[in-house]
Amino acid sequence: MKHAMMMELTDGKLFYAPVGENPQKIIDLGTGTGIWAVDVADKYPSAQVLGVDLSPIQPLWVPPNLKFIVDDIEDEWMHGDDWDLVHLRCISPWLKDQPKVLRMAYEHMKPGAWVEIQEFDSRANCDDGSLPEDAPLKRFFDTASEAVKSFNMNFRAGENLGDMIKEAGFVNVGCVKLKVPIGTWAKDPKLRLIGMYLRTAVNDMFGAMAAKPLRKVMDPVEIELFLKKAREDLSNPNIHAYENYFFWTGQKPKNVGKGKGTDPE
Repeated sequence: MKHAMMMELTDGKLFYAPVGENPQKIIDLGTGTGIWAVDVADKYPSAQVLGVDLSPIQPLWVPPNLKFIVDDIEDEWMHGDDWDLVHLRCISPWLKDQPKVLRMAYEHMKPGAWVEIQEFDSRANCDDGSLPEDAPLKRFFDTASEAVKSFNMNFRAGENLGDMIKEAGFVNVGCVKLKVPIGTWAKDPKLRLIGMYLRTAVNDMFGAMAAKPLRKVMDPVEIELFLKKAREDLSNPNIHAYENYFFWTGQKPKNVGKGKGTDPE
């Protein structure tokens, strides 16, 4: 569902990094179901594509140029060298040490290669005043983001990933930020579909947060009432809420090999 939402949001664009028409090696870190990797392998049949994840939940029938392996991307790098594109999507909150992951990726990329991180900034935004500061839906995002900090998770990493990418040694760091409607309030049919996808994801998030993180700050009765009101906001077409989604890109300098370095001024 998340992949379908992203494809609608970007008009079918799988990534923004300017890797050219003929990338040879692409790696998807935290590939999940592997659907992004499958689409990339189909689009670039001459490229070697590798998807890496802790869970073996990927399909068995895949394009011949695609391989999946089960591994922890935070462990020692065992995924080969000379990558043209390193891709990560919606995994920042789950990584214990994302700067380390980026440093390892950098060391095993070709000079001039690109990294791309796609990530939500998990807060409910509104531009027209239809979502007050004390609205249950807004309070849910704020409370959940605060609650998960005790698990060393950051639901709001998306906005600041650029600094992390620069610190890993990448240059030409850029960002595309897109608004993703929460719910079906938008007039445009495509945005309504995107909003339906995100509304479903947020509704699933309610259950996940109620299971443990929210119990850090509320008792079960409070949680039930809190989420009931948040769900009402989620289904209210008069509330025009959205999340920001970030596509961060960075390039390994062209004049270096393995290790850190920068282009000359």
